[in-house]
Amino acid sequence: MKKGYSSYLKPISIFIDLFVLNATMFVLTNAIYMELVPVVFFNATWLLIAINTKLYVLYRYTKYPKVVTRLVLQFIYYSISYFAYFGLFKEGDVFENQKITLMIVFGVIFVLKLLYVFVLRKYRLGGGNFRNVVIIGGSQSVDSLKELFEEKNYLGYNYIGYFSDKYFEKENYLGRLKDSFEYVLKNNIDEVYCSITAFSGEKLKKLIEFGKEHQIIVKLIPTTTGMFTKGIEVEYYNYIPVLSLKKLPFDSPFIKYSKRIFDIVFSAFIIVFILSWLSILLFIIIKLETKGPLIFKQQRDGLNGSEFECYKFRSMGVNKFSELKQTVKGDMRITRVGRFIRKTSIDELPQFINVFLGEMSVVGPRPHMLNHSKNYAKKIDRYFERNLVKPGVTGLAQVRGFRGEIERQSDIENRVRLDLFYINNWSFALDVKIIIQTVVNAARGEEKAF
Repeated sequence: MKKGYSSYLKPISIFIDLFVLNATMFVLTNAIYMELVPVVFFNATWLLIAINTKLYVLYRYTKYPKVVTRLVLQFIYYSISYFAYFGLFKEGDVFENQKITLMIVFGVIFVLKLLYVFVLRKYRLGGGNFRNVVIIGGSQSVDSLKELFEEKNYLGYNYIGYFSDKYFEKENYLGRLKDSFEYVLKNNIDEVYCSITAFSGEKLKKLIEFGKEHQIIVKLIPTTTGMFTKGIEVEYYNYIPVLSLKKLPFDSPFIKYSKRIFDIVFSAFIIVFILSWLSILLFIIIKLETKGPLIFKQQRDGLNGSEFECYKFRSMGVNKFSELKQTVKGDMRITRVGRFIRKTSIDELPQFINVFLGEMSVVGPRPHMLNHSKNYAKKIDRYFERNLVKPGVTGLAQVRGFRGEIERQSDIENRVRLDLFYINNWSFALDVKIIIQTVVNAARGEEKAF
């Protein structure tokens, strides 16, 4: 259970807790399960309280006392909300069964949670669920961290070695700082711990960007706590301060799965109630004007640099330049019906099939053609950070006017700037706002939609 599978641990833990909660309620207070509202309330409340108590934010170095503290807080807050529900909606009638239900739920989850941490640590001692780590630079804190990795195997850190331009001990020495990036890429390294004094400010920035681009966790080891700033989280490994970049909203499994559920529901609605009849109508109209398929398929860049086949209603005559040449104003390849469906963004609707299949999201950075992405990446810093999330049918850059033809360098720069703002500042309210603005813009007919 290495890097690729550890992301399932948190969802599995949440599923087990909710199963215990619902199974106990169903057996002891099954009358509740005759109504939808209390079931939704009890489950949603558990998850919302868990976010507040950070019940499922358990790191490798999280100690048992902190796990117990979070469990106790979760139980206290949940008990208050649980009995408040009956006080408000059941006229104060709190049955003895409900008290027993809570006691059983808490007892079982308490034991399971501690057992989960214990079993996971034993599993790591056996070599599972590990992280390959290297250290860059040297300092007293770095040496202490190296000892921690080597002594406490149950944390699951597989210490490979260190890079330094000053310390050349034979044991675990991997090379100079300039060799570190290439080594990390070639040897499947998951986390990099770097002494802040090892790099200048500019080189440190490059290290952080390197980690983001290649999805490698970069953590910084300070020489003083005075440099903790906004955007940085402080973690302690046995009293050793370690700085981490604050996680993005999409790093949260709860947000990631909530957005996916929304995507499935929203795209299913569009497919069933709009695409089902619109596809037949457009098939007839498009066929009357030009030969060729109804759906135009094109390879685009997706999540984490993967490629996928993006669907659109065909708005051009069949041509050999579709994979190479960007659409421009007055493009002679566009058909008469094509001008209309592009102006109203109707041509984009088949992408909700991509959304339903999990290749895209309703809202996100717009996917580009593969050859364009390679070209933009050479010119724009942090361009590939857009691929940290699924591409969208619509996005913040599009509703702010940065869609269509890229005429100037500033066009793509502004598009990337807004895409990165969206990734770093996501909220459900922002998604809703973008969707509404997209519908309004489509109804008006966008100037850059050609």
